[in-house]
Amino acid sequence: MLRFLTAGESHGMALTAIIEGLPAGLVIKDSDINTMLARRQNCYGRGNRMKKIEKDRVIITGGLRHGATIGSPLSLYLENKDWLNRKDKNPSARKIPRPGHADLAGALKYGFEDIQNVIERSSARETAIRTAVGAVTEILLAEFGIIVTGHVIKIGRKAASVSNLNMDRFRNQVCSSPVYCADPKGSKAMCAEIDKAKSQGDTLGGIFEVIACNVPIGLGSFVHWDRRLDGKLAQVIMSIPSVKAVEIGEGFKACSLPGSRVHDRLYEKNDAIIRRTNRAGGIEGGVSNGDTIIVRGYAKPISSLRNPLSSVNLETMQETKAPYVRSDVWIVPAASVIGEALVSWVIAERLVEKFGGDSVKEMRNNYEAFMNNTNLRVGRSNDLSQRRA
Repeated sequence: MLRFLTAGESHGMALTAIIEGLPAGLVIKDSDINTMLARRQNCYGRGNRMKKIEKDRVIITGGLRHGATIGSPLSLYLENKDWLNRKDKNPSARKIPRPGHADLAGALKYGFEDIQNVIERSSARETAIRTAVGAVTEILLAEFGIIVTGHVIKIGRKAASVSNLNMDRFRNQVCSSPVYCADPKGSKAMCAEIDKAKSQGDTLGGIFEVIACNVPIGLGSFVHWDRRLDGKLAQVIMSIPSVKAVEIGEGFKACSLPGSRVHDRLYEKNDAIIRRTNRAGGIEGGVSNGDTIIVRGYAKPISSLRNPLSSVNLETMQETKAPYVRSDVWIVPAASVIGEALVSWVIAERLVEKFGGDSVKEMRNNYEAFMNNTNLRVGRSNDLSQRRA
């Protein structure tokens, strides 16, 4: 069983995580985790905290010996450099909830008079340590040839146009884009959209997509509702701050089409069953079907506005303007990295459940035995040009 728990506050000393259930023998380099943390931080449109203060570098404090896991819980530590600089310059603002944030509901739920107590944990800063956790599981997935990539497909009114790209070229274009968009023209238009919103004191939302290739058939379950792979994926994507909707495969589009244009037909080719389309997004009945898994998250605009909306002071009950708290103009590129990390976690979680063993070697033996049987009957199509056919 693979599971993790995080602790720490946005402006506390550090964020920490404990990962339990990793097989022994998995080689982990902190540089691999730090690379993913840097991607979360360094995309276009990030605020000053990410650009000038935090330089996320993970420290592995347990569960690793001579660079490899030993079967015990893995402990991750991520310092918050901003905690020494944090000063309450406007204490009165801590009585004024920001529309769209957890401020009001959280303060009433826990009986806080100081809204900062809510902000400390509801802040998107918490996703940094979850990104580190996901980076660890990406290393495990790589042992089985599974590749997960997050990218941006829309920001505000500007959308990407991507087709007929193989995975290598697709990933290269995503990594070379300042907004993690595989379409160079779309990337440029998105940057201009961000600049415009910033100049107007406004914020933007958008859509990101996570693609997982080479996922074996059979992950997840149709037997238990809480083990459905699509349900697990939807939950982790919805857990990203600002995400308000999730779709898998054709998603929302499928609701307005007849079944003959939604479901993927099955064909026989060389004694294998194949699909020429992947409208299901790689999941049928809560179980991975061997095709590319496609998940999208729809993120609302960030709630902290330079031109604030109206609010109410909880102490005086007087209407006032919401405080402006330092933040980004948009979070969609960062959310694509966080989404990639969390999708990696869910797939790794189901992989350990399906092929579990105390060591990577034992897991690989179980995996290969299963794949040798299923590959005789099911063909796999991971061509990105077919992902929205």
